Amino acid sequence: MSDRTADQIFGSLLQEIVSGRLAPGEPLSEQPLAARFGVSRTPVREALHRLEQARLAERGTRRAFVVRQQSMDELERLFEAAGEIEGAIAALAALRMSEIERRQLAALLQEGEVTTDPEGYAALNLAFHAAIRTGARNDILAASLQDLNLRTFGWRDANFRADADRMATSHIEHAAIAEAIIGKDAQAARQHMRSHVATAFLVLAETLSAASSDRRP
Repeated sequence: MSDRTADQIFGSLLQEIVSGRLAPGEPLSEQPLAARFGVSRTPVREALHRLEQARLAERGTRRAFVVRQQSMDELERLFEAAGEIEGAIAALAALRMSEIERRQLAALLQEGEVTTDPEGYAALNLAFHAAIRTGARNDILAASLQDLNLRTFGWRDANFRADADRMATSHIEHAAIAEAIIGKDAQAARQHMRSHVATAFLVLAETLSAASSDRRP
């Protein structure tokens, strides 16, 4: 129960940070958060440590957690690294996926086509990328991607809620990736995946820029 509660608190705070509802520098104090979520301080502490690992929170004065400032340059480098690794994984998946795995990937694509709920699409997005990662059969690349996913997927999921068109464009990009993988075209799979991650960053940059303008007096 504690782990599930920590996951829920982490997810809620993650959404508030990436949406801008929790601004950089805003305190993340254990006791007020525990009261807000109706839990003990233990799961709150676990959630805050996970936010710190994701570099979305940091220690402020008196070692208390605050929302971390994310520079656009840092986010760009982060997404660039994720794109390179995910591109390599997609290329390997094109060569190594079994026929059953390719059909499962096609089924996820079809499910995404009829999903209109941002939360549901975010879950399918995770499943789509996880299926490709599994099909690549390279645990070293998968481990390298794990930290980057922790630091990027919150932002990528936020795109689906902030930009009404992002689900549609994401699905088109998924279709190109899946077509390349199912067709065993490693080079095309790599390129389409890199482009997919790059587009996610560009949409995010526009969203953050708009949010920053709205906050200006």
